[in-house]
Amino acid sequence: MKRPIIAIDGPAAAGKSTVAKKVAEKLGYIYIDTGAMYRAVAWKALKENVPITDHARITALANRMDIRFEKTNGEQRVIVDGEDVTEEIRTPEASRLSSAVSAIKGVRKRLAELQRKIGETGGVVMEGRDIGTVIFPNAEVKVFLTASAEERARRRAGQLREIGIDADVAEVAREISERDLRDSSRSEAPLKQAPDAVLIETDSLSIDEVVEKIIALHNERLASQTADPGSTT
Repeated sequence: MKRPIIAIDGPAAAGKSTVAKKVAEKLGYIYIDTGAMYRAVAWKALKENVPITDHARITALANRMDIRFEKTNGEQRVIVDGEDVTEEIRTPEASRLSSAVSAIKGVRKRLAELQRKIGETGGVVMEGRDIGTVIFPNAEVKVFLTASAEERARRRAGQLREIGIDADVAEVAREISERDLRDSSRSEAPLKQAPDAVLIETDSLSIDEVVEKIIALHNERLASQTADPGSTT
């Protein structure tokens, strides 16, 4: 029996990456950070001084990039063309540009192909903004993770400080609001909750509580598949 695909969508700084990693660890599944893939393209464009408005060159860049995820000392690292860029792609500039990069049709096409190839056999936890709506619309488990803008700003500022970047919560909140608008209004795969996704608001929940909710959804799905092996919905 195919193991489920778990699709976790939601806005910036909703806790998707942290939650998805823990869910994958507990289930023994592969964790795919799609946001890191777009950040990697944005980082590469910055490094090579490719203007964000030059969609053709950025698409060509994405098409020739080798993006991989590797485990080192129990931690998942992002490798681009043989270089570990895990920290570099989390800078405010790369984060800001990744939203614009993700709206480029050619880039989305290239990264969607990679994401589907990785996840097609199941047993994956994939998070992003269009996993349950575009990448895997037939995912067995779909979750839309969100939190208030204030809570998301506080979390993101804390993440930046952990990697040595001074961050003002008010400024981070402004950037998050701008990104929410860009992500939800873009023409290519806008951020939205899939009709069959379970909404989880995380303001008053701990990470472990969110993880357990998603694992419970996963286990319910497995139980229904076992009861009805012919079911595909």
